[in-house]
Amino acid sequence: MSNSTRSRIGDTPEDLLRSPLPASSGGAQEPDADSHKTGILPSQELESLAGAATEIRASKPIQPDQIQPASLDLRLGPVAYRVRASFLPGKNATVKERLQDLTMHEMDISGGAVLERGCVYIVPLLESLALGPRTSAMGNPKSSIGRLDVFTRLITDYGTEFDRVREQYSGPLYAEVSPRTFSVLVREGSRLSQLRIRRGDPSSTDAKHRELQKQHHLVGSIPLEDIRDGVPVSVDVLGESSGGIIGYRAKSHSGLIDIDRIRHYEVLDFWEPVRAPRKGGLVLDPADFYILASREAVRVPPHYAAEMIAYDTLVGEFRVHYAGFFDPGFGDPEAGGEGSRAVLEVRSFEVPFIIEHGQVVGRLVYERLTAKPDVLYGGGLKSNYQKQGIALSKHFKLD
Repeated sequence: MSNSTRSRIGDTPEDLLRSPLPASSGGAQEPDADSHKTGILPSQELESLAGAATEIRASKPIQPDQIQPASLDLRLGPVAYRVRASFLPGKNATVKERLQDLTMHEMDISGGAVLERGCVYIVPLLESLALGPRTSAMGNPKSSIGRLDVFTRLITDYGTEFDRVREQYSGPLYAEVSPRTFSVLVREGSRLSQLRIRRGDPSSTDAKHRELQKQHHLVGSIPLEDIRDGVPVSVDVLGESSGGIIGYRAKSHSGLIDIDRIRHYEVLDFWEPVRAPRKGGLVLDPADFYILASREAVRVPPHYAAEMIAYDTLVGEFRVHYAGFFDPGFGDPEAGGEGSRAVLEVRSFEVPFIIEHGQVVGRLVYERLTAKPDVLYGGGLKSNYQKQGIALSKHFKLD
């Protein structure tokens, strides 16, 4: 990509210096030997679309550090609407039309405003889409937001599903934001969610997952016969590699968290460590929110992206992993990883539930990219969770 294209994305010299993507030397790039016409778009294709303002558009210039290996960080706009309840607009209405009936209060968040726990807000985003033929998209909370128990979902006009953007969608994007445990301070430009764009519909079959597991050890040493509808991930409740600490439980009545403050807050002001039970499994209290970790190390090969399937009633009445995107290079040796454990955001539904060591709590679905990203997760980026164990969000100080 040319320097002139890059300058349309970042509007100041400082933005260019922060860019995670290397500037082109001016010549044509060598084609990727493993490139495909269908798949998830990598960083360089996202940058190209944003720079040309074709399928990705924004009311304010897109910054280089919004572009991740296989996704684009989305930014809150200057206004938030507190609504009576979560909703989908349905195939016959726009989000704006539904807001006319459901809005309780309109808030200016351009200079900062508090989103209260237990409330639901709709925030128009600075980014919008004009997708081409056979092109769709999907949203997900950023990892740091899911680990704060902030329930964030993407909504589109005439949408009938959360976090799914239909083929050839052209229009605005909205975030539904509902803090569950901590009230949060946000402002225009805060990044709570991210977007992946997909060309076509490449298959992610069990056979392909088994082949990848044999080649790359995607998830520990999971038996190939256990791979169905994705690669299973189980939970660690022994804590043998962490001195008996298996996770953290959120304190329900803690202070306010500023979404844009990094490594600022004391862990014990907001969390209490959870130790391995003396025997048996961990009892999940439905009133509490937990950060736990997978038993297995997880890897995402450079030409693939992964998504955790969040909830399956067949394995128990609980939800695992609000933020399900795993970037190319996560835990992979090529990007400086040696297998990183997946952090699991866990909440039980309705009744206490016992979760056992090694119990399958989710499945990772891997999808190929159209090409290898210019930069991998952990490979030159400020990747907060490469080589992670039990990791809280980046808002908290490290030990």
